[in-house]
Amino acid sequence: MPTRTFETPCRISVEQSSDHFHAHVELEGNLAIEPGDKVRVHGDPIQIPFGHSAVYERAATVTRAGPFDRAITRLAAYFDLKELYEVSFNPGRIK
Repeated sequence: MPTRTFETPCRISVEQSSDHFHAHVELEGNLAIEPGDKVRVHGDPIQIPFGHSAVYERAATVTRAGPFDRAITRLAAYFDLKELYEVSFNPGRIK
């Protein structure tokens, strides 16, 4: 099954400060990105000095995952989630 690829405008919000360090991408029309989908933002790398924030308008290419890739991504995410937590029945350190 062929993948579906299309371009769409996007907005990139970047901040680098002592309170926030982030880069958020919003696709025009609030397109839903689902497991296995890929988004590639076009343009030069963004660099901003410490203590500043900026918003950029760019183009992005979205590649939709097919049913098989979507299922594999969901399965892999389930097992990756287990790495984020640890379950222990130890009472703690004995002093």
